[in-house]
Amino acid sequence: MEKINAVAALAALAQDNRLDAFRLLVQAGPGGLPAGEVAARLGLPPNTLSFHFDRLRQAGLVTVRRNGRSMIYAARFETMNALLAYLTANCCGGQPELCAPPACVPNTSARQTDEQPV
Repeated sequence: MEKINAVAALAALAQDNRLDAFRLLVQAGPGGLPAGEVAARLGLPPNTLSFHFDRLRQAGLVTVRRNGRSMIYAARFETMNALLAYLTANCCGGQPELCAPPACVPNTSARQTDEQPV
């Protein structure tokens, strides 16, 4: 991942509603979720969510496909994993295998207190 792409992805995620939406899509897996379901779960108006999804799409973090009348959004796991790799590439004295987080592995530890269920 290039620095400019990392900055775009981090900027897109640096807003609470977008971060919540992205995390919800990550939890949903590759199949994604209909936009209406994401809006309902997050308590956001559809037009507001559409704005946030556009920012996430421009940063390469989500995809969208039409299924009948529904728009299905899904996380782009390859972009998420590339961002994690970019952020950890030089950690631990150039030995990222010592400290890099596993790519897209469900967290089985207790949830942090700053996280809100979605």
